[in-house]
Parts: sequence; C-alpha cells; structure tokens
Amino acid sequence: MITRPLPYSPYPRSSGERASGTRPADAGLIPFVTQREGEEAAPNNLFLEKTAVRQHRLRYQDEDPRDRDHRGVLWARCSLNPVDGRLQPTGAPQWKLMHPLRQRLTMQAMRCQVCAQPAKTPLGYFFLAGPHDIDTSEPPVLTSQPPVCAKHVRVAIRLCPHLRRDTTVFLARSAPLYGVLGVVYGYGYGYGQGGVHVVACPDSPLPYGHPNLDTFLASQLVRRLTIYRVVGLDELANVMGQVT
Repeated sequence: MITRPLPYSPYPRSSGERASGTRPADAGLIPFVTQREGEEAAPNNLFLEKTAVRQHRLRYQDEDPRDRDHRGVLWARCSLNPVDGRLQPTGAPQWKLMHPLRQRLTMQAMRCQVCAQPAKTPLGYFFLAGPHDIDTSEPPVLTSQPPVCAKHVRVAIRLCPHLRRDTTVFLARSAPLYGVLGVVYGYGYGYGQGGVHVVACPDSPLPYGHPNLDTFLASQLVRRLTIYRVVGLDELANVMGQVT
C-alpha cells in the first residue's frame, strides 16, 4: 500500500497561546514540498511520438531534458513561484498538494520534505504515515512521502492533524526507488475525445520498467521501504536522542 499526501494545515493556536499572544516557533512553517498558490500546471502540449518499434512515447512539443527523470519517465510540469531570502518557495500554501518537481527532487535526493536539507541520520531515514496509510502486512511497503530529517520529525507531527491522530514512524535503513504515480495517456476516439488525453488513472504506482511508462505522465516519485522498523511514539524520544 502507499501513503497519500499529508494534509498539513496551519498550527492551531491553543487557548493559552491566544491569551498570551505567543505561538510555537514552528507555527508558520510550511513544508518545502507543499504547492503554493500561483504554481499552476503548464499548458498541455503533449503528443504521442511513434517509435521505431511501432510503439508510442509520450512527449512535450517543446520538451527539455529536465522534463524526464533519471529513468526516462516524463513528468508533469508545474510553474515555480519566486523564492524568498531563505530560498524557500513563496505564496500561500495549498496544504493538500505536493509540488511535483519539489517532491521529485527531495525524494530522489533523500532530503527532508520540510526543510529540503539532507534527511539521513546515523540510524537511517525517518518516514511518516498517518492512520491506515500503510498496511505493513501487505508488502511491498510503498510511500510517496519524502523523508523527514530528525529536526523536523516532531514538527511534522505537530503541524499535521492527520498525523496527530495516529502517527506511524518508519525508521528505514533501505528505501530504494520503486516507481511513479501519475496517469496514462492515449488516443481518444469518438465524439469529444479526439487527440491525446488521459485514458487511465492507476490507483497504485507503476514500477520502473513497466511497459505503460512510455505513455505515462508522472507526478510523484515512490520509494519502497525494505529494511525498516516501526518506531512507536513512546520510544521516539529515545530514538531521537540517538540521532541528534
């Protein structure tokens, strides 16, 4: 099973904070991967190119090498807002959306989805999941959520109501790339369906090497947790003491 995007929302102020006028230091923190208002999908100029082996390959009419990942899969385009003095994206957050490029870059480089710094710790990488996001009894264990650095594990849990209800913390020593989430394109025939359009929206990610990737438009990179352990919240403080 695979985790869905974390529905981050602004940190709720408690009655004590309202009375004193103080707020936690992380109250205004916005995860790096969160899409911002003003960051929009690029105009659709996709087409299917016929290859030498009589198959088709999805392409942009003005394709750039950066449009494909290191495995050759085509990625959805989304504009980028200017960054601030801390090199963080600007614009009001769209809390339930992850920016395709920022998700891809952090997941590929194993950087923290909150601050974009390296997420590796002496014990491995932290991955977070909410209730019912991952069933470890049904392998493979897959996630599209980039890791979180030790500094921001507790912060991410506090920021996200979904996680605060019942957080699962995975500490993984091995999390190889698995594949991509996205949609399959093809030709449409019939009234109102001419040209190239989406023909399938798989619920599960396609693994690298899948034959449908030639006509696939990716939006999220997925890793497979292989060597990992689940860290209970009651032992999280002890584990954090070992990695910080």
